[in-house]
Amino acid sequence: MSLNIGAIGESSHPGDARSSDDVASILPSPIERATRARYVVLAWLCAATTIAYVDRGCISVAESLIRKDLGLTESQMGFAMSAFFLTYAFFQFPTAMLDRLWGSRRALPFFATAWSLATAAGALAGGMWVLLPARLAMGAAEAGIFPSATGVIGRWFPASRRAAMTGILTSFMGVGGAVGAALSGLVLTVVSWPWMFLIYAVPGLLWALGFYAWFRETPREHPGVNPAERDVIERGMESASARTLNRPFSWRVLKSRAVVGLAAQQFFRALGSMFYMSWFPTFLQQTRGADVWEAGLLTSMPHWATMAGSLTGGYVSDLVLARTGTLRSARQGVAVVSMAGCTACIVLAYFVSNAWLAVLIFSVGAFAAGLAGPCSYALTIDLGGRDTPQVFSVMNTSGAVGSIVFPAIAPALVAATGSWNSVLVVFAATHVAAGVCWLAFDADRPLCEPVG
Repeated sequence: MSLNIGAIGESSHPGDARSSDDVASILPSPIERATRARYVVLAWLCAATTIAYVDRGCISVAESLIRKDLGLTESQMGFAMSAFFLTYAFFQFPTAMLDRLWGSRRALPFFATAWSLATAAGALAGGMWVLLPARLAMGAAEAGIFPSATGVIGRWFPASRRAAMTGILTSFMGVGGAVGAALSGLVLTVVSWPWMFLIYAVPGLLWALGFYAWFRETPREHPGVNPAERDVIERGMESASARTLNRPFSWRVLKSRAVVGLAAQQFFRALGSMFYMSWFPTFLQQTRGADVWEAGLLTSMPHWATMAGSLTGGYVSDLVLARTGTLRSARQGVAVVSMAGCTACIVLAYFVSNAWLAVLIFSVGAFAAGLAGPCSYALTIDLGGRDTPQVFSVMNTSGAVGSIVFPAIAPALVAATGSWNSVLVVFAATHVAAGVCWLAFDADRPLCEPVG
């Protein structure tokens, strides 16, 4: 049997002739490959996280210089660093509601512009009367980043990839902390700390312009998303619909054991992690003999380790979810192991006097602690559904309160005991408490009973 090519191509009979469009219509169409705009969205969010953490954390490296120039005490500087988290805590829910009202395309650039201007205002500080309002304004503006970002991830990624994607996002907290610590130490050898604040204000302003021009609220609105990518995202969301409560937000979630447990673990994890963002460079200088530049470089190491832990934790959590099908194992189980590992490393570092070796051990602990970050972020999406920004803001408000506490109590502990050892004891205890909080609820049960 022979194939008549002419039946498909040219014909000797004019009435049988077919156009190339007709021919294409009867041939099998190639499978459309999904575009990857969702990963560009993630890249924008990671860039914002990095910039925000550089801006909020650079003050810890410059702390001794600022304190000397402005004639402040350690307690006053501790209060200035804590002030950021006062408004950061208070504005979590208002900024989440603003995101819901405006949409992330407008809200996130607004937040970035505001925190960048607050960073620049720090350069004008001649005392606490300017430094304190600048830190308060920065905290209020940065409060909106993660409620908005988790909502964006919930709209742009399927449920099976949420922990991995939030793991990548939270890892860039570590990138921002590490880059900010190392870069600030270097920058301060070249320019004064007011110029450092002015330089750091620029990237956030550029990010705000670029993000607003490129981003759209949902995959269906973005011209760079083809039907295949929309199908990947939307089918993945359908599989998780049974876990979410798609109804108006209710304050009854505050009575949920899961929400209380998430909020409590976030309080203790944030309280502990603030050691690296506040007094760690000073701790290294006073107890391990590091100078300002070396302290900045060493402080960057736990931040890089946190980044690696967050990346690893997200993928591990999603893998456990795929294997077990339970959020209790995938989110809570991974987090409990992470807290235990971090505590063990802090206890070991307590007995090490060499700066580089001690920081290496601290960094291993920071890697272990980083595993829990994507578990908490992903769980707010798993349980929150379309109300993820609001559920997340409840959790992150508690974390912000924890962040306020540590910078304020650390110098008081040192003054009362005459040693930084008491600070390390509290540092270890916070991770034990966080692990206990992770065990206090069952993530596989509904967030709360239906309302009405």
